[in-house]
Amino acid sequence: MGGALAAVPYYLMPADSALANIGYSAVGLLAGLAILVAVRWNRSPRPAAWILFAAGISLSAVGDLVWWYLESVRHEEPYPSVADVLYLGAYPPLIAGLFLLLRGRRGRDTGGLLDASIAALGLSLVLWVFVLHPVAAGESASLLERMVSTAYPALDVLLLVMVARLLIGARARSASSDLLGVAAGLLLVADIAFSVLSQYFDYDGRGLDWAWLLAYVLWAAAALHPSMAAAETGDPPEVVRAGRGRLAVSACCAVLPPTLLFIPAVGADQVDRLVIAAGAIVLFALGVTRMAGVMRQVHRQSAELRRLANQDDLTGLHNRRHFQRALGDALVAGRPQVILLGVSDLGSINDELGYVAGDHVIVRIAERVRTLAGAQALVARLSGDEFAVLLRDATRAEADAVAGRMIGVVHYPVHSNDYEVLVGAGIGVADSDGADDPVEVLRRAGVAMCVARRTGETYARWTPAFDERSSEQARLGAQIRHGLDTGQFQVVYQPIVRLPECRVVAVEALVRWRHPQRGLISPALFIPVAERNGLIVELGAWILETACERLARWTAELGPLAPDRVSVNVSARQLARSGFAASVAAVLARTGLAPHQLTVEVTETAVFEGGPAVAALHGLRALGVRIALDDFGTGHSSLGLLQSVPVDVLKIDKSFVDRVTEAGRHAVIAEAMMQVTSGLGLDAVAEGVETAEQAEVLHRLGYRLLQGYHFGRPAEEPDFTVRAVHA
Repeated sequence: MGGALAAVPYYLMPADSALANIGYSAVGLLAGLAILVAVRWNRSPRPAAWILFAAGISLSAVGDLVWWYLESVRHEEPYPSVADVLYLGAYPPLIAGLFLLLRGRRGRDTGGLLDASIAALGLSLVLWVFVLHPVAAGESASLLERMVSTAYPALDVLLLVMVARLLIGARARSASSDLLGVAAGLLLVADIAFSVLSQYFDYDGRGLDWAWLLAYVLWAAAALHPSMAAAETGDPPEVVRAGRGRLAVSACCAVLPPTLLFIPAVGADQVDRLVIAAGAIVLFALGVTRMAGVMRQVHRQSAELRRLANQDDLTGLHNRRHFQRALGDALVAGRPQVILLGVSDLGSINDELGYVAGDHVIVRIAERVRTLAGAQALVARLSGDEFAVLLRDATRAEADAVAGRMIGVVHYPVHSNDYEVLVGAGIGVADSDGADDPVEVLRRAGVAMCVARRTGETYARWTPAFDERSSEQARLGAQIRHGLDTGQFQVVYQPIVRLPECRVVAVEALVRWRHPQRGLISPALFIPVAERNGLIVELGAWILETACERLARWTAELGPLAPDRVSVNVSARQLARSGFAASVAAVLARTGLAPHQLTVEVTETAVFEGGPAVAALHGLRALGVRIALDDFGTGHSSLGLLQSVPVDVLKIDKSFVDRVTEAGRHAVIAEAMMQVTSGLGLDAVAEGVETAEQAEVLHRLGYRLLQGYHFGRPAEEPDFTVRAVHA
């Protein structure tokens, strides 16, 4: 737009007037000055190229002034003249500046250079045929005139090469470089058009002045644009992408030599034929080189794709695809052994320390696994936290020895970001006995790994019993889902009695499963399965609401004979769910039960790690719900939990009650627990009381709340008038 605005007043002025010529030259000089200002304004990292551009444009503008002086003031039209020296002197700075820009760009784009060379050579042949050769062969001009006339298009050819190289290149384009390309292209087109029109027609050049004028403005605009620095550096060409336009240009330029031979005047001239033949040979060589480069690049990319398809990026180990293929080959050749190691607690590390720290831990563990597995083993990372080791020719004893050593992978802390991180792991070992599918062998190792994690063993070797147990648990899980939908579960209640009056002051709600085919299924079988598959959340919510409804009904129907409270067991999964306290409050509101009439029983393992579980208990305490710590004395740190967990009741585990009648340490421990409970102001409930003698001893030790078969078995409708029964 600026060039057009600058050209309009120029063409409105009288031709060859002093004002028009001075204004024309002033645009070029101001463009050179603007480039120098832009170098400082945009803080160019390579100012030399732009200074050369300013010098070239300024020389051309000064040449315009000199030519106007010779023509209009001295009334001379010498050729060549001092103006031609200045005009020709403008080319080297422009070409050198473009060269510096191209050299300063990051990365190598050999394909772009070859494409630019093909385009430049093809167009150069056209220049030779229609401009260079006619000028050089002219007999009317002197040798100096022919040399100068030939120099213009020859320098234009060099400029053409630089412009083509500037604009042809992957990931190297910017607004500034595009402006430079258009400016240089306008200069190139104007020079060639002037040479052709001067050669074949009587032409004074004023009709092309707008092109030179616009080129000045665009050169300055390229320097002033904010993307000036990007034009200097560009981006590294990761992949050279030859688009349709680029291929079309290269193809057209490549077929120019034979096309020119169809022109009668060209085909009849021996010199033109030789030049065109030489150009065709060079174009063919460039095309072959370009195709060879493309093939090399295809091979490199193919190799990189194969690497990515078979290797884990983070650790450099093989990935699952490669491991399964290698395991399949090993199954054909023999009976390989597979060791699968699963890292625990990686999610916690990512959450607490960030994914960078988690990645660092994985890399260090990968290094340890590779070292411990040995040079002959194939090690792979199958997923985010699983590593597999393939031992092709190892015996069971050798594989077990490797698995035993690999527990050292996690025995020692990993240093990450000034932290020492200790992770857990499960290790499973499997062989190919009876299996010819790599997926099956990996599945066996995975099952063994899960067993090792669940049982806490150093490692576990797969046996068919593992599958039987897994299948049974899977079937049981599906049946639990069906049982919940069809009402196969029921809640029974076991009395909790206060001594010495033997009054039933509370009941514990317990779940029973009456399967239509299998009969009564023990909670010891189905509760762990429900814990693992998540159905314990739905089952626990149903038990809670059922127990609260039942106590509310008993209170309304029995009055003083009804129990004061109901105890409901809550799992770790229930406590970990957000909003658990709010869901309990909703149940109390629906059933009309007062919060102090509900006791929530939790195990020590459910709250040992703190976090959401302990926060949920604090929320329940705020509602007024009582908290009981079940199986007290059997967990990791029973006394330590009393400092962090809000507790109202301690339920002493049956293992401490069974031998309380014997003299010695068992009675001492039971008495010590009673003293701790009394000292903390808590209630103590002795579980598993089966005999009157046990009840008598416990009462003598200070226990007032007892629970067990001696006082009543769990029943759907307990008899609250029965005070004690004999087991």
